[in-house]
Amino acid sequence: MLAGISSDYYLRLEQGRDHNPSIQVLEALARVLQLDQAATDYLLGLAAPQPRQRRRRPKRESVPTGIRQLLDVIGLPAFVEGRYFDVLAANNLAYALSPNLQGGKNRLRSVFLDPAEKALYPDWDQATAGLVAGFRQSVGSDVDDPGFVQLVGELSLSSERFRRLWARHDVLSFEGAPVRLDHPQVGELRLGREKLAITGTEGQLLVIYHAQPGTSSAEKLALLASLAKTAALDEFIAGYEAEHGEITDDEMRLPPSRRSSRASSADRSASRARRPETDRPPHRSSAEGCPGPWSALVRSIST
Repeated sequence: MLAGISSDYYLRLEQGRDHNPSIQVLEALARVLQLDQAATDYLLGLAAPQPRQRRRRPKRESVPTGIRQLLDVIGLPAFVEGRYFDVLAANNLAYALSPNLQGGKNRLRSVFLDPAEKALYPDWDQATAGLVAGFRQSVGSDVDDPGFVQLVGELSLSSERFRRLWARHDVLSFEGAPVRLDHPQVGELRLGREKLAITGTEGQLLVIYHAQPGTSSAEKLALLASLAKTAALDEFIAGYEAEHGEITDDEMRLPPSRRSSRASSADRSASRARRPETDRPPHRSSAEGCPGPWSALVRSIST
C-alpha cells in the first residue's frame, strides 16, 4: 500500500510470476523497505534484463604487471582480491598479517573454515557479516558461474554461519572500513582497510591495510614488517644452503675480489634467473659489493 501497488501484484512479484517490474515499482519498493543505496542498486541490477549469451569458459583472472610491482614497493600489507574473493597476489607483509593472504587462497574459505583465521578476528561475527554482504555485491547477477556455484555450495554445507548470512541477502558496497585483528605475534592491531578498484580488470580490488601514524598499531605494524624481513632472510639462507651447502663465516667476510667461485657462480645464476637481460639496469648495483649470497638477498629485498 505504501508503495502504491496492489497486494495482488506485490504477491506476484514475491512469487516470481512477474519477471519485468518497472523501475518505478522497484524504486518505490526500495523506498518503503528502507533499502540503502547499495541495496537499491543491487535490486535494480537483478531486475534488469540480461542479454542472452552463450555459456563461456571461466576466464582466468590475471593481475596487471604494474599492480604486482606496486605490491612489492608499497611498504604496507596489500593484496589483490578477485570477484569471488580469491587472493590473486599478495606481498610479504600481507602474508605476515595472515598466512591465508597469499595467492591461491580464498577469503571466504579462510574466514569461515580455518580456525586460525577465525581467531585473528575478535569481532568475527561483524567481520563475517560484512564479508558475505560484500561478496553478494561483488557477484551481482552473475550467479550462473560454475565457480561461484561451487563456492557457495561448499560454504553452505560446511558453515552454518555462512548459510544464515547468505540467506539474509545483505548487500554492502566496496569502501574503506576499520578492522581489529588479534595477531599471534604482535597482539591487537587496529587498522584501516581500503579497497581500491583496479582499472582494466573485471572487478579486481587492491586491498591495503594501514595504521594511523603515531599509534601503538603503527608501531606493531612496523615490528611485523621487521619480523617479515627476518623470516625472508632465514628462508633465503635455508634455501641457499640447501642448494649450495652451508655458508661459512669466512665467505661472509671475503671482499668481492676474493669471494669463492661457488658463491660468485651462484650469485650470477640467481641474478640471471631473477631478471632477464633486457631488464637489467645499466648502472652498477650497490649490492655487487656484497659477498655472493648476500648480494642476491640485498637485490631481492630492494626489488
